[in-house]
Amino acid sequence: MKLRLGMAFLAGALILLAGCAGTNTATYIETEYVFDPALYARAIDQTRDRFPETDPLYLGDEIKRLLEDRIGADPRSDKYLATVLQELLYDDNRLNIRYSDDRTRTAVEVFRDRRGNCLSVMNLYVAMARHIGLDASFQTIKEVPSWDRRNDLLVLSQHINATGRVGPREYYVADFTPQIALQRNTENVISDEAARALYFKNLGVEALIAGDAEQGLAYIKNALFIDPGNSEAWNNLGAVYLRLGDGVMAEFSFHYALETDRSNVNAMNNLARFYRQGGDDERAIGFERAAERLNQRNPYFQFDRGMDAYIEGDYETARSFFRRAIELHRYEMDFHLALARAYQHLGESGLAMDARETAEAMLASSADSDQIRAHKLRFFERRFNRIDRRSILRPSSPGISVDPSLQSWWAIPQI
Repeated sequence: MKLRLGMAFLAGALILLAGCAGTNTATYIETEYVFDPALYARAIDQTRDRFPETDPLYLGDEIKRLLEDRIGADPRSDKYLATVLQELLYDDNRLNIRYSDDRTRTAVEVFRDRRGNCLSVMNLYVAMARHIGLDASFQTIKEVPSWDRRNDLLVLSQHINATGRVGPREYYVADFTPQIALQRNTENVISDEAARALYFKNLGVEALIAGDAEQGLAYIKNALFIDPGNSEAWNNLGAVYLRLGDGVMAEFSFHYALETDRSNVNAMNNLARFYRQGGDDERAIGFERAAERLNQRNPYFQFDRGMDAYIEGDYETARSFFRRAIELHRYEMDFHLALARAYQHLGESGLAMDARETAEAMLASSADSDQIRAHKLRFFERRFNRIDRRSILRPSSPGISVDPSLQSWWAIPQI
C-alpha cells in the first residue's frame, strides 16, 4: 500500500514560508502553550558531552598513509585535490564507497566497511579533505522529502554534503549522489558541532528503530546538548518520550521543536496526533490546519504530489501539481522538466517542448559548466525512468527523522 499519509509529515518546509503560515501557528502556540523551564531542564540534563570518545572525523594512520601515497608531497591546486579525493572515494578501482542505510558511521568505519549513508560518507570526505589541506565544511540541503516505514515509525530522509573554497570566487560541492539540483538555493553550511549533533541524532533514531528507546534517548539528548537549536532533534526527542510512555515530556518536546522552528510541519503533525489521541480535537485541528497551510504553499510539496501522480500514471493530476509548483517557485528547473514529461504523456508535444526549453534556458543561465549542465539533464531523465519512492533512506540521506504517528507511528527525521 502506498503511504500517501507520509506527506502529511513533510518536514523541512521552506524557511521563507514560515512568515506566511507561521503567524497563525505562532498565535496558536502563544495562547495554548507556556514554556516550562523545569521540563527543558529534564530534556537537557547533562553538563558535558556523554560520548567524548566518539569522534566522527577521526582518520587514523592507515587512512592518512593512503592519502599521502595518493596525493603526494608536491603542491597541487585545490581543484586538483577536490577531484582526486572524490575519485579516491568513489572510483570502482579505489575505495569504491557505496551507499548503505543500515547505520550511521564514523569516518574510520566508512573506510573500513566501504559503505555508509550521506552523513557517514561526508564525515570521511571532510576529514580527508582537511588532512590534505583542502577547505571543507558540512552543508545541509533541503530537498523533496521521502518517507519510509520502519517497524511502527515513519522515517524521513534529509540531505547533507560538503563544500569548500577552491578559488577567490569558486567553491566545490562534494555530494554522495548527483541529486543536488532539486530545491537548490537552500544550502546551509553548518559547524562541525552541528554536524556532530546530527551524528548523534541519527544514532538515536537508529536505536529507536531497533527498539532500544533508552539508548535512543541518550543519543538524542546528547545531540541537543551539542546543538539545542536543532528543531528536528527536539521532534525526535518527543517521539522517544512517547515510546517511553512520558506524554508530558513528549508534548513539551514537540512544542519546543516549534519554538525553535515555527515552520516544522513534522512537529505540527505530531502534536496534532498527540492531541487527537488524547481526545483534544480542538487543539489537534489547530495544528492540522497550520500544517496544511504550510504544505499548500510549499512548491516542493506540490512537486512531490505531482511525482506521486506521475508514477501512478495520472498525468493530468501530475500536470496540475507541477503547474502549481511552478506558480509558487517558477525558477526551479526540475519543475519545468517534470511538467514537460507530463505534457508528453498527455500528447501535448508543443507544450512539452516549451516547458523543456524553459528548463534548458534556466540551466544555460547558471554558472555551471557545459559538462555539469549536461550531467544534470541526464540525471533528471534517469531519475524519471528509474524512480522508486518506496524507500525513504535513499542515497541522498544525511539524517533520519521519525514520525511516530499513524496510529502508533510517530515521525522522526534523519540525516
